[in-house]
Amino acid sequence: MEMPPLILASVSPRRSGLLRQMGLTFQVIAAEAREILPEHLSPAEICQVNAYRKARAVAKKNPDALVLGADTLVCLGTRIYGKPTSLEGAEQMLQELQGQEHLVITGLCLIHLRAHRQQAFAETTRVRFHPLGQAQIRTYLSHVNPLDKAGAYAIQEHGDLIVERVEGSFSNVVGLPVDRLRDELEAWVQRRAGCR
Repeated sequence: MEMPPLILASVSPRRSGLLRQMGLTFQVIAAEAREILPEHLSPAEICQVNAYRKARAVAKKNPDALVLGADTLVCLGTRIYGKPTSLEGAEQMLQELQGQEHLVITGLCLIHLRAHRQQAFAETTRVRFHPLGQAQIRTYLSHVNPLDKAGAYAIQEHGDLIVERVEGSFSNVVGLPVDRLRDELEAWVQRRAGCR
């Protein structure tokens, strides 16, 4: 793929790992943009807004790069779960999610300021947890650091202890919907080539 230098506007090691698996060369720059949760937007819209805010913050200082911003939320009905702020909060989240099917939504935004181009999209995966008792939840939390993870869990880290079923993109639950992102990047390059 012929595209501008790529920057990931996220310090998530999981997202970096997924981009490397895609065979992409990229730079990581932390986005200085606070995540927001506007009540009038759907979860998918919230993720896309936050992904845009992160990508835009980095793109303003790197206008010649293609910047990728990402934001993931976990939703159970109308309840939205971001990253817990404490172990007690993480335990409470997992207690509410246990035995339930929830949605994992990742919003992505690609911005190339110099070319005045941007693209935002979201991917949704359904995840069902096993019924879990307090002891099982605490065992899981003893194996992972839940504080930097939406919904207080990482499917790729001992996920078999809590996850019963996944419908949709597994990598989306990790942090990036790889297949969708690959399609969007290929379309981005094709549109760029068509503009010449």
